[in-house]
Amino acid sequence: MDWNSFFELFYQNVMETTWLEIIAVVFGILSVWFARQANLLVYPTGIVSTVIYIYICFNIQLYADMGINLFYTSMSIYGWYMWTRKDELKRYRPIRWNTKKQQGIGIALIPVLYGLIFLLLYIFKQDDPEYMDSFIPYVDSFTTSIFLIGMWYMARKKIENWIYWIVGNVISVPLYFIKGLVFTSFQFTIFLVLAVMGLIEWKRMYDEGRSREQGFLEEVL
Repeated sequence: MDWNSFFELFYQNVMETTWLEIIAVVFGILSVWFARQANLLVYPTGIVSTVIYIYICFNIQLYADMGINLFYTSMSIYGWYMWTRKDELKRYRPIRWNTKKQQGIGIALIPVLYGLIFLLLYIFKQDDPEYMDSFIPYVDSFTTSIFLIGMWYMARKKIENWIYWIVGNVISVPLYFIKGLVFTSFQFTIFLVLAVMGLIEWKRMYDEGRSREQGFLEEVL
């Protein structure tokens, strides 16, 4: 595909995008932007985006995608709750790395989620042999399972969440481009850049927090 074809397809995709979908995309990007800053606004903006996608997917009968966005919405509510909880010292949940056990659980859940998502796609897409005979449902199932683990880790303020988002976005960019959804591919490119920035920013905030904790302990001792 040459550059002229790329921009023509991109322009066509933009022209075919509804205002409602544009709002969902804008709020989705805002959600990732706020996530990079560990700002609580990540969740209300994310919920607006996923709720709109639930409505869009229902209207065009993409029930599997609707179910996935419903899960995203529920995970955003869970994350909102977790981020506003305080411990016995009235401190909000800090940014942390996973323990080896937590990391192992996340990795073990990927094939489980993959199987469930693929089954869901098969149930709702079995009347579309062209889709099911392609590589797309296999890749869709994998990226979605990666994103779900990423959402779970983000809800628990684990730095590894960004690694999962990066992996999923790296796969999604060419996937949607091949499917002819250049605008969506461009959106995932933005998500990828923000995810890399988020990983760097959360690691910096974690290091600063640990330094403050270490300084406090030294003063006490």
